Amino acid sequence: MRGGDGGHVEERYTQWKSLVPVLYDWLANHNLVWPSLSCRWGPQLEQATYKNRQRLYLSEQTDGTVPNTLVIANCEVVKPRVAAAEHISQFNEEARSPFVKKHKTIIHPGEVNRIRELPQKRQIVATHTDGPDVYVWNVDTQPNCQVVVGASVSKPDLVLTGHTDNAEFALALSPCAPLVLSGGKDQCVVLWSIEDFTTSVKEPSPSKVVTPTGGKQKGSGASHSPLTDSTKVGPRGIFKGHTETVEDVQFHPTSDQEFCSVGDDACVILWDARTGHDPVLKVEKAHDSDVHCVDWNSLEDNLLLTGSADNSVRMFDRRKLSAKGQGSPIHKFQGHSKAVLCVQWCPERKSVFGSSADDGFVNIWDYEKVSQRKEETKPSKRGNWPPPGLFFQHAGHRDKVVDFQWNLLDPWTIVSVSADCEKTGGGGTLQIWRMNDLIYRPEEEVLAELEQFKSHILSCTDEK
Repeated sequence: MRGGDGGHVEERYTQWKSLVPVLYDWLANHNLVWPSLSCRWGPQLEQATYKNRQRLYLSEQTDGTVPNTLVIANCEVVKPRVAAAEHISQFNEEARSPFVKKHKTIIHPGEVNRIRELPQKRQIVATHTDGPDVYVWNVDTQPNCQVVVGASVSKPDLVLTGHTDNAEFALALSPCAPLVLSGGKDQCVVLWSIEDFTTSVKEPSPSKVVTPTGGKQKGSGASHSPLTDSTKVGPRGIFKGHTETVEDVQFHPTSDQEFCSVGDDACVILWDARTGHDPVLKVEKAHDSDVHCVDWNSLEDNLLLTGSADNSVRMFDRRKLSAKGQGSPIHKFQGHSKAVLCVQWCPERKSVFGSSADDGFVNIWDYEKVSQRKEETKPSKRGNWPPPGLFFQHAGHRDKVVDFQWNLLDPWTIVSVSADCEKTGGGGTLQIWRMNDLIYRPEEEVLAELEQFKSHILSCTDEK
Protein backbone atom coordinates (compact mmCIF):
# COMPACT_ATOMS: atom_id res chain seq x y z
CA MET A 1 0.00 0.00 0.00
CA ARG A 2 1.59 3.22 -1.11
CA GLY A 3 1.81 6.28 1.10
CA GLY A 4 -0.31 9.30 0.18
CA ASP A 5 -0.69 12.95 1.05
CA GLY A 6 -2.19 14.17 4.31
CA GLY A 7 -5.54 14.84 2.61
CA HIS A 8 -5.93 11.16 1.81
CA VAL A 9 -5.19 9.86 5.31
CA GLU A 10 -8.73 8.67 6.04
CA GLU A 11 -9.09 7.08 2.61
CA ARG A 12 -5.78 5.32 3.11
CA TYR A 13 -6.78 4.20 6.59
CA THR A 14 -10.13 2.80 5.38
CA GLN A 15 -8.37 0.86 2.66
CA TRP A 16 -5.87 -0.49 5.17
CA LYS A 17 -8.65 -1.68 7.54
CA SER A 18 -10.20 -3.71 4.72
CA LEU A 19 -6.90 -5.52 4.17
CA VAL A 20 -6.13 -6.30 7.81
CA PRO A 21 -7.29 -9.96 7.68
CA VAL A 22 -5.00 -10.59 4.73
CA LEU A 23 -1.93 -8.65 5.86
CA TYR A 24 -1.73 -9.60 9.54
CA ASP A 25 -1.48 -12.69 11.64
CA TRP A 26 -2.56 -10.62 14.66
CA LEU A 27 -3.35 -6.98 15.42
CA ALA A 28 -4.43 -5.19 18.61
CA ASN A 29 -5.50 -1.55 18.40
CA HIS A 30 -5.50 0.44 21.66
CA ASN A 31 -6.84 3.96 21.82
CA LEU A 32 -4.98 6.24 24.24
CA VAL A 33 -6.51 9.16 26.11
CA TRP A 34 -3.29 11.15 25.67
CA PRO A 35 -0.61 11.10 22.95
CA SER A 36 2.39 8.86 23.55
CA LEU A 37 5.96 9.56 22.46
CA SER A 38 7.52 6.22 23.37
CA CYS A 39 6.75 2.51 23.78
CA ARG A 40 8.91 -0.45 24.85
CA TRP A 41 8.56 -4.15 25.57
CA GLY A 42 9.28 -5.31 29.11
CA PRO A 43 9.89 -8.78 30.57
CA GLN A 44 7.66 -11.77 29.92
CA LEU A 45 5.37 -12.54 32.86
CA GLU A 46 3.62 -15.76 31.87
CA GLN A 47 3.51 -18.35 29.10
CA ALA A 48 0.31 -20.11 28.09
CA THR A 49 -0.93 -22.32 25.27
CA TYR A 50 -2.36 -19.65 23.00
CA LYS A 51 -0.87 -16.42 24.30
CA ASN A 52 1.87 -15.04 26.53
CA ARG A 53 1.63 -12.20 29.02
CA GLN A 54 4.30 -9.53 28.76
CA ARG A 55 5.00 -6.10 30.22
CA LEU A 56 4.66 -3.05 28.04
CA TYR A 57 5.90 0.47 28.80
CA LEU A 58 4.44 3.62 27.28
CA SER A 59 4.24 7.33 28.01
CA GLU A 60 1.24 9.63 28.33
CA GLN A 61 1.83 13.21 27.22
CA THR A 62 -0.89 15.35 28.80
CA ASP A 63 -1.92 18.95 28.27
CA GLY A 64 -0.85 19.93 31.79
CA THR A 65 -4.28 19.68 33.43
CA VAL A 66 -3.19 16.34 34.92
CA PRO A 67 0.36 14.99 35.36
CA ASN A 68 2.38 13.29 32.64
CA THR A 69 2.79 9.58 33.30
CA LEU A 70 4.91 6.52 32.65
CA VAL A 71 2.47 3.63 32.19
CA ILE A 72 3.28 -0.01 32.94
CA ALA A 73 0.79 -2.27 31.18
CA ASN A 74 0.28 -6.01 30.91
CA CYS A 75 -0.13 -7.20 27.35
CA GLU A 76 -1.56 -10.51 26.16
CA VAL A 77 0.55 -11.42 23.13
CA VAL A 78 -1.36 -13.89 20.98
CA LYS A 79 0.89 -16.63 19.59
CA PRO A 80 1.42 -16.98 15.83
CA ARG A 81 -1.49 -18.43 13.83
CA VAL A 82 -3.89 -18.34 16.76
CA ALA A 83 -6.01 -15.26 15.99
CA ALA A 84 -8.86 -15.72 13.51
CA ALA A 85 -9.09 -13.37 10.53
CA GLU A 86 -12.58 -12.20 11.47
CA HIS A 87 -11.34 -11.32 14.95
CA ILE A 88 -8.36 -9.19 13.93
CA SER A 89 -10.51 -7.32 11.40
CA GLN A 90 -13.04 -6.26 14.03
CA PHE A 91 -11.56 -3.44 16.04
CA ASN A 92 -12.74 0.00 16.98
CA GLU A 93 -10.15 2.75 16.67
CA GLU A 94 -11.96 4.69 19.39
CA ALA A 95 -11.81 1.82 21.91
CA ARG A 96 -9.21 0.22 24.12
CA SER A 97 -7.92 -3.24 23.31
CA PRO A 98 -8.78 -6.05 25.75
CA PHE A 99 -5.24 -7.33 25.19
CA VAL A 100 -3.68 -4.26 26.87
CA LYS A 101 -4.46 -3.57 30.54
CA LYS A 102 -2.90 -0.87 32.67
CA HIS A 103 -0.97 -2.39 35.58
CA LYS A 104 0.68 0.59 37.21
CA THR A 105 1.05 4.32 36.71
CA ILE A 106 4.11 6.37 37.61
CA ILE A 107 3.62 10.13 37.75
CA HIS A 108 6.59 11.48 35.85
CA PRO A 109 8.47 14.69 36.77
CA GLY A 110 7.87 16.46 33.47
CA GLU A 111 7.12 15.15 30.00
CA VAL A 112 8.20 11.63 29.03
CA ASN A 113 10.08 12.07 25.78
CA ARG A 114 11.61 8.61 25.59
CA ILE A 115 11.62 5.28 27.43
CA ARG A 116 14.39 2.70 27.18
CA GLU A 117 14.71 -0.57 29.10
CA LEU A 118 17.82 -2.27 30.51
CA PRO A 119 18.25 -5.50 28.49
CA GLN A 120 19.77 -7.42 31.42
CA LYS A 121 16.95 -6.45 33.80
CA ARG A 122 14.00 -5.25 31.82
CA GLN A 123 12.12 -4.05 34.88
CA ILE A 124 14.68 -1.23 35.00
CA VAL A 125 13.90 1.63 32.62
CA ALA A 126 15.38 5.04 31.93
CA THR A 127 13.38 8.05 30.79
CA HIS A 128 14.12 11.40 29.19
CA THR A 129 12.11 14.40 30.23
CA ASP A 130 11.83 18.08 29.34
CA GLY A 131 15.00 18.89 31.26
CA PRO A 132 18.70 17.96 31.46
CA ASP A 133 18.40 14.97 33.84
CA VAL A 134 17.80 11.31 32.99
CA TYR A 135 15.65 9.26 35.39
CA VAL A 136 16.06 5.56 36.22
CA TRP A 137 13.10 3.56 37.55
CA ASN A 138 12.59 0.09 38.96
CA VAL A 139 9.01 -0.35 37.79
CA ASP A 140 8.45 -3.40 39.99
CA THR A 141 9.09 -1.53 43.23
CA GLN A 142 7.62 1.82 42.26
CA PRO A 143 4.22 2.46 43.91
CA ASN A 144 1.10 2.72 41.78
CA CYS A 145 -0.14 6.32 41.61
CA GLN A 146 -3.54 7.86 41.05
CA VAL A 147 -3.51 10.45 38.30
CA VAL A 148 -5.43 13.43 39.62
CA VAL A 149 -5.00 17.18 39.47
CA GLY A 150 -2.26 18.28 41.86
CA ALA A 151 -0.88 14.76 42.44
CA SER A 152 2.72 14.58 43.66
CA VAL A 153 5.27 13.28 41.19
CA SER A 154 6.77 9.81 41.69
CA LYS A 155 10.32 9.49 43.01
CA PRO A 156 12.90 8.06 40.57
CA ASP A 157 15.34 5.50 41.92
CA LEU A 158 18.21 7.38 40.30
CA VAL A 159 18.72 10.80 38.74
CA LEU A 160 21.55 10.89 36.21
CA THR A 161 23.15 14.32 35.98
CA GLY A 162 25.67 15.76 33.53
CA HIS A 163 23.80 17.54 30.75
CA THR A 164 23.88 21.33 30.81
CA ASP A 165 20.79 21.67 28.62
CA ASN A 166 17.68 19.63 27.84
CA ALA A 167 18.33 15.94 27.26
CA GLU A 168 15.72 15.83 24.46
CA PHE A 169 15.27 12.35 22.88
CA ALA A 170 18.66 10.60 22.54
CA LEU A 171 18.69 7.71 25.04
CA ALA A 172 20.06 4.16 25.03
CA LEU A 173 20.95 1.39 27.48
CA SER A 174 23.74 -1.07 26.76
CA PRO A 175 22.94 -4.73 25.99
CA CYS A 176 26.26 -5.72 27.61
CA ALA A 177 26.40 -3.79 30.89
CA PRO A 178 24.21 -1.52 33.06
CA LEU A 179 25.29 1.61 31.21
CA VAL A 180 23.15 4.54 30.10
CA LEU A 181 23.88 6.84 27.16
CA SER A 182 22.22 10.16 26.46
CA GLY A 183 22.46 13.12 24.11
CA GLY A 184 20.92 16.56 24.17
CA LYS A 185 20.76 20.20 23.23
CA ASP A 186 24.14 20.83 24.84
CA GLN A 187 25.65 18.94 21.83
CA CYS A 188 27.12 16.35 24.22
CA VAL A 189 26.91 12.58 24.55
CA VAL A 190 26.92 11.57 28.21
CA LEU A 191 27.71 8.12 29.64
CA TRP A 192 26.71 6.77 33.07
CA SER A 193 26.85 3.46 34.92
CA ILE A 194 23.85 2.37 36.96
CA GLU A 195 26.27 0.30 39.04
CA ASP A 196 27.68 3.52 40.46
CA PHE A 197 24.67 3.27 42.72
CA THR A 198 23.08 -0.14 42.11
CA THR A 199 21.57 -0.54 45.55
CA SER A 200 18.99 2.17 45.02
CA VAL A 201 17.65 0.34 41.98
CA LYS A 202 17.44 -3.03 43.73
CA GLU A 203 16.20 -1.86 47.12
CA PRO A 204 14.91 1.71 47.03
CA SER A 205 14.51 3.31 50.43
CA PRO A 206 12.91 6.60 51.51
CA SER A 207 16.29 8.17 52.21
CA LYS A 208 17.52 7.53 48.67
CA VAL A 209 14.73 8.83 46.50
CA VAL A 210 13.80 12.25 45.24
CA THR A 211 11.41 14.73 46.76
CA PRO A 212 9.63 17.11 44.35
CA THR A 213 9.90 20.82 44.91
CA GLY A 214 6.90 21.84 42.86
CA GLY A 215 8.24 21.27 39.34
CA LYS A 216 6.09 22.10 36.31
CA GLN A 217 4.41 19.39 34.30
CA LYS A 218 4.93 21.26 31.05
CA GLY A 219 7.68 23.45 29.73
CA SER A 220 11.36 23.46 28.92
CA GLY A 221 14.14 22.09 31.04
CA ALA A 222 15.30 25.60 31.84
CA SER A 223 12.08 26.31 33.74
CA HIS A 224 11.69 22.85 35.25
CA SER A 225 12.30 22.94 39.00
CA PRO A 226 15.16 20.74 40.21
CA LEU A 227 14.61 17.56 42.20
CA THR A 228 16.23 17.64 45.61
CA ASP A 229 17.22 15.00 48.20
CA SER A 230 17.69 12.58 45.34
CA THR A 231 20.17 9.82 44.63
CA LYS A 232 22.19 11.51 41.93
CA VAL A 233 24.77 9.81 39.77
CA GLY A 234 27.37 11.79 37.86
CA PRO A 235 28.68 10.80 34.43
CA ARG A 236 31.59 8.51 33.65
CA GLY A 237 32.28 10.50 30.53
CA ILE A 238 31.10 13.49 28.51
CA PHE A 239 31.84 13.25 24.80
CA LYS A 240 31.98 16.33 22.59
CA GLY A 241 32.02 16.34 18.81
CA HIS A 242 28.62 17.44 17.56
CA THR A 243 27.91 21.07 16.68
CA GLU A 244 24.11 20.83 17.02
CA THR A 245 21.59 18.93 19.16
CA VAL A 246 22.30 15.21 19.55
CA GLU A 247 19.10 13.47 18.39
CA ASP A 248 19.89 9.79 19.02
CA VAL A 249 22.54 7.47 20.47
CA GLN A 250 23.13 3.73 20.35
CA PHE A 251 25.54 1.26 21.93
CA HIS A 252 27.56 -1.27 19.98
CA PRO A 253 25.72 -4.63 20.35
CA THR A 254 28.68 -6.46 21.93
CA SER A 255 30.88 -3.70 23.37
CA ASP A 256 29.81 -1.48 26.24
CA GLN A 257 32.61 0.99 25.47
CA GLU A 258 31.72 1.65 21.83
CA PHE A 259 28.72 3.69 20.73
CA CYS A 260 27.47 6.03 18.03
CA SER A 261 25.46 9.24 17.87
CA VAL A 262 23.63 11.37 15.31
CA GLY A 263 22.38 14.92 15.38
CA ASP A 264 20.99 18.02 13.78
CA ASP A 265 24.44 18.72 12.32
CA ALA A 266 23.76 15.83 9.87
CA CYS A 267 26.73 13.91 11.30
CA VAL A 268 27.21 10.32 12.40
CA ILE A 269 29.91 9.93 15.05
CA LEU A 270 31.50 6.74 16.34
CA TRP A 271 32.99 6.78 19.84
CA ASP A 272 35.15 4.51 21.99
CA ALA A 273 35.31 5.35 25.70
CA ARG A 274 38.61 3.45 25.99
CA THR A 275 40.39 5.95 23.75
CA GLY A 276 39.13 9.16 25.34
CA HIS A 277 36.36 11.65 24.83
CA ASP A 278 37.05 12.61 21.22
CA PRO A 279 35.32 11.05 18.20
CA VAL A 280 36.89 7.92 16.73
CA LEU A 281 35.24 8.64 13.39
CA LYS A 282 32.99 11.47 12.28
CA VAL A 283 30.94 11.20 9.09
CA GLU A 284 30.11 14.69 7.85
CA LYS A 285 26.92 15.20 5.85
CA ALA A 286 25.71 11.66 6.44
CA HIS A 287 22.31 12.98 5.29
CA ASP A 288 21.01 16.07 3.54
CA SER A 289 19.31 17.29 6.72
CA ASP A 290 19.03 16.62 10.48
CA VAL A 291 19.63 13.00 11.45
CA HIS A 292 16.91 11.89 13.87
CA CYS A 293 17.71 8.25 14.64
CA VAL A 294 20.35 5.53 14.51
CA ASP A 295 20.56 1.79 15.20
CA TRP A 296 23.39 -0.72 15.27
CA ASN A 297 22.82 -4.19 13.80
CA SER A 298 23.06 -6.81 16.57
CA LEU A 299 23.56 -9.65 14.06
CA GLU A 300 26.06 -7.84 11.80
CA ASP A 301 27.87 -5.24 13.88
CA ASN A 302 29.49 -3.46 10.96
CA LEU A 303 26.15 -2.13 9.77
CA LEU A 304 24.50 1.08 10.97
CA LEU A 305 21.10 2.52 10.08
CA THR A 306 20.25 6.22 10.16
CA GLY A 307 16.99 8.08 9.55
CA SER A 308 16.68 11.74 8.70
CA ALA A 309 14.52 14.79 8.10
CA ASP A 310 15.45 14.32 4.42
CA ASN A 311 12.86 11.46 4.44
CA SER A 312 15.44 8.76 3.82
CA VAL A 313 16.95 5.81 5.68
CA ARG A 314 20.62 5.18 4.98
CA MET A 315 22.79 2.19 5.74
CA PHE A 316 26.51 2.52 6.48
CA ASP A 317 29.25 -0.09 6.74
CA ARG A 318 31.84 1.16 9.21
CA ARG A 319 34.55 -0.88 7.45
CA LYS A 320 34.07 1.41 4.45
CA LEU A 321 34.43 4.65 6.40
CA SER A 322 37.84 6.27 6.63
CA ALA A 323 39.36 7.99 9.66
CA LYS A 324 38.51 11.33 8.03
CA GLY A 325 34.85 10.43 7.83
CA GLN A 326 34.96 9.74 4.12
CA GLY A 327 32.54 7.22 2.76
CA SER A 328 29.09 6.90 1.28
CA PRO A 329 26.16 4.88 2.55
CA ILE A 330 25.79 1.38 1.16
CA HIS A 331 22.25 2.23 0.17
CA LYS A 332 19.66 4.99 0.50
CA PHE A 333 16.15 3.72 1.21
CA GLN A 334 13.49 6.08 -0.15
CA GLY A 335 10.06 4.98 1.03
CA HIS A 336 8.81 7.73 3.33
CA SER A 337 7.29 11.02 2.26
CA LYS A 338 8.19 12.85 5.49
CA ALA A 339 10.92 12.88 8.14
CA VAL A 340 12.07 9.50 9.47
CA LEU A 341 11.76 9.40 13.27
CA CYS A 342 12.81 5.88 14.29
CA VAL A 343 14.81 3.00 12.80
CA GLN A 344 15.45 -0.45 14.26
CA TRP A 345 16.98 -3.68 13.04
CA CYS A 346 14.95 -6.88 13.28
CA PRO A 347 16.33 -9.17 16.03
CA GLU A 348 15.48 -12.25 13.96
CA ARG A 349 17.07 -11.57 10.57
CA LYS A 350 20.18 -9.49 9.97
CA SER A 351 19.03 -7.98 6.66
CA VAL A 352 15.60 -6.83 7.86
CA PHE A 353 14.79 -3.54 9.59
CA GLY A 354 11.92 -1.18 10.24
CA SER A 355 11.50 2.59 9.97
CA SER A 356 8.75 4.92 11.10
CA ALA A 357 8.10 8.49 10.07
CA ASP A 358 6.08 11.66 10.16
CA ASP A 359 3.99 10.28 7.30
CA GLY A 360 2.26 7.79 9.63
CA PHE A 361 3.85 4.63 8.22
CA VAL A 362 6.02 1.89 9.66
CA ASN A 363 8.00 0.46 6.75
CA ILE A 364 9.62 -2.98 6.89
CA TRP A 365 12.68 -3.42 4.67
CA ASP A 366 15.04 -6.20 3.60
CA TYR A 367 18.29 -4.89 2.12
CA GLU A 368 18.95 -8.28 0.50
CA LYS A 369 15.94 -7.59 -1.73
CA VAL A 370 17.54 -4.41 -3.07
CA SER A 371 19.67 -6.36 -5.54
CA GLN A 372 16.51 -7.87 -7.04
CA ARG A 373 15.61 -4.45 -8.47
CA LYS A 374 19.03 -3.19 -9.52
CA GLU A 375 18.27 -3.81 -13.17
CA GLU A 376 15.04 -1.81 -13.07
CA THR A 377 14.86 1.66 -14.48
CA LYS A 378 15.47 4.62 -12.24
CA PRO A 379 12.24 5.79 -10.52
CA SER A 380 10.40 8.70 -12.10
CA LYS A 381 9.43 11.82 -10.19
CA ARG A 382 6.48 9.93 -8.67
CA GLY A 383 8.70 6.91 -8.24
CA ASN A 384 8.31 3.21 -8.93
CA TRP A 385 6.47 1.47 -6.13
CA PRO A 386 7.52 -0.26 -4.02
CA PRO A 387 11.04 1.12 -3.73
CA PRO A 388 13.88 -1.42 -3.62
CA GLY A 389 14.00 -3.32 -0.34
CA LEU A 390 10.53 -2.39 0.96
CA PHE A 391 8.33 -5.46 1.45
CA PHE A 392 5.70 -4.38 4.01
CA GLN A 393 4.06 -1.13 5.01
CA HIS A 394 2.01 -0.78 8.19
CA ALA A 395 -0.61 1.92 7.63
CA GLY A 396 -2.63 1.54 10.82
CA HIS A 397 -1.68 4.93 12.26
CA ARG A 398 -3.19 8.20 11.12
CA ASP A 399 -0.46 10.53 12.30
CA LYS A 400 3.29 10.49 12.80
CA VAL A 401 4.69 7.26 14.29
CA VAL A 402 7.17 8.48 16.86
CA ASP A 403 8.40 5.14 18.24
CA PHE A 404 8.19 1.39 17.65
CA GLN A 405 10.00 -1.74 18.77
CA TRP A 406 10.36 -5.34 17.62
CA ASN A 407 9.59 -7.90 20.34
CA LEU A 408 12.71 -9.88 21.25
CA LEU A 409 10.55 -12.71 22.65
CA ASP A 410 8.32 -12.82 19.56
CA PRO A 411 10.58 -11.29 16.89
CA TRP A 412 7.98 -10.56 14.20
CA THR A 413 5.62 -8.80 16.62
CA ILE A 414 5.94 -5.01 16.75
CA VAL A 415 4.52 -2.35 19.07
CA SER A 416 4.13 1.19 17.69
CA VAL A 417 2.67 4.47 18.94
CA SER A 418 1.42 7.59 17.21
CA ALA A 419 0.01 10.94 18.24
CA ASP A 420 -3.33 10.81 16.41
CA CYS A 421 -4.51 13.93 18.22
CA GLU A 422 -6.96 15.28 15.64
CA LYS A 423 -8.24 11.84 14.65
CA THR A 424 -8.94 10.43 18.12
CA GLY A 425 -10.20 13.43 20.01
CA GLY A 426 -6.87 14.50 21.46
CA GLY A 427 -5.28 11.15 22.22
CA GLY A 428 -2.93 8.70 20.57
CA THR A 429 -2.88 5.14 19.28
CA LEU A 430 -0.89 2.12 20.39
CA GLN A 431 -0.87 -0.86 18.07
CA ILE A 432 0.61 -4.32 18.46
CA TRP A 433 0.86 -6.22 15.22
CA ARG A 434 2.38 -9.23 13.52
CA MET A 435 2.39 -9.44 9.75
CA ASN A 436 1.30 -12.63 8.03
CA ASP A 437 4.32 -14.96 7.95
CA LEU A 438 3.70 -15.73 4.27
CA ILE A 439 4.98 -12.21 3.62
CA TYR A 440 8.44 -12.51 5.18
CA ARG A 441 9.25 -16.21 4.98
CA PRO A 442 11.45 -17.50 2.11
CA GLU A 443 9.44 -18.00 -1.07
CA GLU A 444 10.46 -21.63 -1.51
CA GLU A 445 9.39 -22.41 2.06
CA VAL A 446 5.98 -20.82 1.55
CA LEU A 447 5.41 -22.66 -1.73
CA ALA A 448 6.38 -25.96 -0.11
CA GLU A 449 3.84 -25.39 2.64
CA LEU A 450 1.09 -24.43 0.22
CA GLU A 451 1.84 -27.57 -1.82
CA GLN A 452 0.59 -29.62 1.13
CA PHE A 453 -2.88 -28.13 0.64
CA LYS A 454 -2.91 -28.43 -3.15
CA SER A 455 -4.97 -31.61 -3.25
CA HIS A 456 -7.52 -30.18 -0.82
CA ILE A 457 -7.92 -27.00 -2.84
CA LEU A 458 -8.33 -28.97 -6.08
CA SER A 459 -10.90 -31.29 -4.55
CA CYS A 460 -12.95 -28.33 -3.37
CA THR A 461 -12.78 -26.89 -6.89
CA ASP A 462 -13.92 -30.21 -8.44
CA GLU A 463 -16.93 -30.40 -6.12
CA LYS A 464 -18.08 -27.02 -7.32
